Amino acid sequence: MKNTNQSFVKISKFLSLLLRHSPQAIHLNMDENGWVSIEQLIENAKKYRNMNLSFELINKVVETNDKQRFIISDDKTKIRANQGHSINVDLQLEEKVPPEILYHGTASRFYDSIMKDGIRSMSRQYVHLSLTEEIATQVGKRHGEPVILKISSGKMHEDGIKFYLSENNVWLVSHVPVEYIEARK
Repeated sequence: MKNTNQSFVKISKFLSLLLRHSPQAIHLNMDENGWVSIEQLIENAKKYRNMNLSFELINKVVETNDKQRFIISDDKTKIRANQGHSINVDLQLEEKVPPEILYHGTASRFYDSIMKDGIRSMSRQYVHLSLTEEIATQVGKRHGEPVILKISSGKMHEDGIKFYLSENNVWLVSHVPVEYIEARK
């Protein structure tokens, strides 16, 4: 079973690379909304990376991914990443009213820059915000010694800043100005 889990992780990372950052790595045709043909994904993964994928394997990775990073279309012919893109795609997200408080987990080495310039999306389309401190801590730990920032998201929204909620329940915003951030180390 460990081998299967490792295989799922490898495939998940491969899908993240392709669907969030580099569809051109295996010559995928991605539409403006980030969707790619599962059939083309399977064919091109084999052709350009000698990776054997099947619809069943891809579907299992999508279903078991703990962060729910991917979604398969209702007609089961296409797949896309839910968020985290460094390429320009229109996820057709609807503006949503956020809760009063959200959290952002990051590494302590970024703290001074954030407290000077706010939280920027950097290479991604959006800043990712979490509903709980626990989730933000998990995110922050991936990047080093974590720092948890409390975000006054309700006030941001009142002040006209747009929020979106991804398919996998990650709150997205273009930028978090410093005046809405409270440090939570």
